[in-house]
Amino acid sequence: MSSVPDLLAASARERGEHPALIFRDRRISYAELDRRVDAVAAGLHRLGVRRGDRVALLLGNLPAFVEAMYGAMRVGAAVAPLNVMFTPEELGFIVADAEARVVVAEPAHLPTVLAVRDRVGSLEHTLVTGDGPAPRGTASFEGLVAAGGRPPDESVGEDDLALLAYTAGTTARPKGAMLTHGNLLANLEQISAVPALKEAASDVVLLVLPLFHIYALNVVLSVTLREGATAVLVERFDPLETLELIERHRVTVVPGAPPMFTAWLAAAQERDADLSSVRLAVSGAAPLPGEVLEAFRRRFGVTIWEGYGLTETAPAVTTNALGEVAKGDSIGLPLPGVEVRLVDEDGEDVAEGDPGEIVVRGPNVFRGYRNRPEETEVAFREGWLRTGDVAVRDEDGYLFIVDRKKDLVIVSGFNVFPKEVEDAIVTHPAVADCAVIGVPDERTGEAVKALVQLRPGQRATEEDILEHCRGTLARFKWPRHVEFVDQLPRHVTGKVLRRALRQDGP
Repeated sequence: MSSVPDLLAASARERGEHPALIFRDRRISYAELDRRVDAVAAGLHRLGVRRGDRVALLLGNLPAFVEAMYGAMRVGAAVAPLNVMFTPEELGFIVADAEARVVVAEPAHLPTVLAVRDRVGSLEHTLVTGDGPAPRGTASFEGLVAAGGRPPDESVGEDDLALLAYTAGTTARPKGAMLTHGNLLANLEQISAVPALKEAASDVVLLVLPLFHIYALNVVLSVTLREGATAVLVERFDPLETLELIERHRVTVVPGAPPMFTAWLAAAQERDADLSSVRLAVSGAAPLPGEVLEAFRRRFGVTIWEGYGLTETAPAVTTNALGEVAKGDSIGLPLPGVEVRLVDEDGEDVAEGDPGEIVVRGPNVFRGYRNRPEETEVAFREGWLRTGDVAVRDEDGYLFIVDRKKDLVIVSGFNVFPKEVEDAIVTHPAVADCAVIGVPDERTGEAVKALVQLRPGQRATEEDILEHCRGTLARFKWPRHVEFVDQLPRHVTGKVLRRALRQDGP
């Protein structure tokens, strides 16, 4: 197979009428899904989309996301999935940076697109999902599908760009990680080489993780379609509702993020939960606390296999499932075909047992950041991707993350870089300076905490700061805690000492 949509075509030939997706009360067979993907590809081609173009998606977990993504890829375009929580300012920057020609949006998020559409010179078409008539100046995505047709044969290969996945940047602006079809396919092969993670055509997979996140997009959706299994597509995460769906559809595979497993444990105290159908649970996107792993195993009799990865690695790098046991707080062992080293500041391998930065090499590692040659160069050292995560390796080869060189905060699996939040807060007229750190949070793993220094003679409340953030930042980036300080601790170079701030606690 040379492209990601080839996976769907192969499963459609072999699995025909078997359900590929279950959405609400609707079952979509592999044959129907493949036909609709063909129709999307043909429709996009009629709109002028060609190989190498970009198509942006502002969609939740809907069948239209799958159809639009695979349809765009089938015609040779690259897909830029957008976080549905983005503000117009955040979305506008990414659509412009990607130079997307088409945006596919659901009606609930259309206002965000319309707020910036006229400022994005590359954007030619806005497609809206749903059965109703498309608003003026847009076109109906469903109408595109209903027109049917097949796209012209397009030789899409492993070296062609498949995904432009935007990840939070070390500056206030996100970066588009360029992932080829070969990168994505290689990671699917690496994951499927792990016996404990290999899905079967009879599996039923819960897909409640957001599809705009690469974990759900490649590790969950594409693995499911590759194996000819069935994905239960869920629009939003609700602990009780998803437990009910697991029971109703006899779900066998449950991928999630740590806050979800914590929420399921809490929900199980409110009602009996039957997870006897589940044979595999996988956690990613953020560190899984060892106590959650043990509590889940005691309550449900299910082991959670933790993995580690990055957007830039398509995404999986390691998994606990390669060992005989799931060691608490460990990210496990490198996937087959993925090389991992722990290195010091000079790029040399650290002594056994010493902490070192994780560096990665393999066919799943991305091509670089779009229009960011300098940042791409910094990301690599002699062909190895620098992750910015510091780990130690135990006597069994298991990796344990002990620190982050980057100041990243992970909120419910979503990356938040402090500088982006700081840049938003310091535009408040009463604010002289600001520092943002991550603090532990039972519900989201980590939460954003802002330490704010006011200008002399100025006043502001916590609510004033939060209201200021709501206009420019996505919800998951909003501070959970705001603390006013007289002065921020700084190094002699002027850099804020975040480690000192973190030691003070929430």
